[in-house]
Amino acid sequence: MLVHEVEPYNAEPPPAALLSQLTPLDTFYGRNHAPIPRVDVTRWRLRVEGLVEHTLELSFDELRHRFPERTVVATLQCAGNRRADLMEFRDIPGQVPWGPAATSTACWSGVRLADVLAAAGLREEAAHIAFTGADVSPQTDPPEPFGGSVPVAKATSDEVLLAWAMNGEALPAAHGAPLRVVVPGWIGARSVKWLRRITAQLEPSDNHFQTEYSILPPEADPRTAGPDDGITLGPLALHCAILQPDRDARLPAGPTEVTGYALAGEDRTVARVDVSPDNGRSWTHADLDAPENPWTWQHWRTTLTLPVGETELLARAWDSTGTVEPESPATVWNPRGYANNSWAGLHLICHS
Repeated sequence: MLVHEVEPYNAEPPPAALLSQLTPLDTFYGRNHAPIPRVDVTRWRLRVEGLVEHTLELSFDELRHRFPERTVVATLQCAGNRRADLMEFRDIPGQVPWGPAATSTACWSGVRLADVLAAAGLREEAAHIAFTGADVSPQTDPPEPFGGSVPVAKATSDEVLLAWAMNGEALPAAHGAPLRVVVPGWIGARSVKWLRRITAQLEPSDNHFQTEYSILPPEADPRTAGPDDGITLGPLALHCAILQPDRDARLPAGPTEVTGYALAGEDRTVARVDVSPDNGRSWTHADLDAPENPWTWQHWRTTLTLPVGETELLARAWDSTGTVEPESPATVWNPRGYANNSWAGLHLICHS
């Protein structure tokens, strides 16, 4: 793992570790704003409150035995994925310089959030479902548990889970044990870990991290920006990355396999990926895996004949609505470095 910070733990795997459809637990990226809490599952309770007919308090065993178990294969992605590319265009002080691997895919097992909300008697006027975790961040003043919310329409969709397992194994402490939210198609920050409380309410969460994960205009100062100054992030933007060859690799000239992933976000799928061996002067249509479901990445691959000397590889994706990624980091740069979905680039040097 490439460890950007030890405490709180923030790390991504080497890009080549993302070539399989499911990411092994030991190479699944980690994004945290606080130390990893250790939760005693025998004492842990999930509280469901707010705009419901009756408040629920559920133990782990009650949760597992009261509701039918569900599974979903879904890709999670940090909103700051590929921030390092934005930093090359213009610095972003105080932020983690994520490469292209702050994203991973797992088979999640748990219960549908919709079933738990129905058991509590979700009231018609509820418009947002807020989540609160057990991890208390020292980044806020005063320290605050990590949290966020999603609209009721997303929260009650079949794919949104309260998960206790990933890839057939018990959820590790590093990934939110005993229970986390999994909100497929949305930024990873909404998949709150170490879940303790679910609140049905009229408005979005007022948690610091609900509005922290927002796009500010380029001229804004994130130190003084207010909650209404940005656009709160939810569904993932269309995204593409190159996994192999490695950045700044020195390779023999000639036929070279280029591989990567693309992810459309929300319920869209990737329709096409193009790859250029010459900084965009010509393009090759890559072979693209069919989507397993709308919530997962799709891998792509092509073979390009690379000349001797320096090469600038580019890759761009199109989604099922016909949207194509923006060309340059300059067009999507923002002072928090979120949602970089500009064309992926890779500098290579080929020798004879």
